[in-house]
Amino acid sequence: MNTHSLKLLLILLTITFPSTQCDDDLVDQICKKTPFYDLCISTLKSNSNGKDVKGLASVMADTMLSNAIDTLSYIRAEINRTPDPKIERALAYCAELYIPVVKYNLPQAIDALSKGQFEFAADGISDAAKEADSCEKMISWSQELAALSDRNKLIHSLSDVAVAIVKILLKG
Repeated sequence: MNTHSLKLLLILLTITFPSTQCDDDLVDQICKKTPFYDLCISTLKSNSNGKDVKGLASVMADTMLSNAIDTLSYIRAEINRTPDPKIERALAYCAELYIPVVKYNLPQAIDALSKGQFEFAADGISDAAKEADSCEKMISWSQELAALSDRNKLIHSLSDVAVAIVKILLKG
């Protein structure tokens, strides 16, 4: 994902959720334990008013779900827009991957987080990244689908951050 695309997606994340005051020390401490510090900070600083570690994990999972829903909507719009049958097939494949992520994997992971079932939550979050990776493999040949590629990579990165935070909960 290029720097411009990442900045745009981070801006979209910030706009999606209103900015609030938060425990900057906890967010900084948690984000240092994740693979994408900047993404973690940009997501949590604006969305974590007074949350504990479990709450921060939930914010990341909610952000993933929001992005996955947006990605599925984007895929569906592109299916309707493209005249190319090969691109349409690749997009349809990706839609089939994202539907269970949006309907089941991430909602169940979010529910598991709220119930303290952290291993199940981590599995559901990781599954979402695997589906985004499968979509990515299907579309990697097409320059025309670069925006979807950026979305897949963001979902994967958000998943890596969320799983890292859930692992902190598992150790605690």
